[in-house]
Amino acid sequence: MEVNCAEACKNGCILGDDCPNTEYKEQTAKFIQETSLDQMIAMAEEAARKRRTAPPQWILPED
Repeated sequence: MEVNCAEACKNGCILGDDCPNTEYKEQTAKFIQETSLDQMIAMAEEAARKRRTAPPQWILPED
């Protein structure tokens, strides 16, 4: 069964223990446990600032 996790699992994983992405659960839980909310906010603000100040990237259609 092919599942588009980005769409189907918006409200939580629909596959439970059969989820092919369970390898990331432990990493995510560890990050959340070890990182303060203030650190996460600072990381998000830095990423947003980089996106705002980055030069535009042009995507040209193939001929």
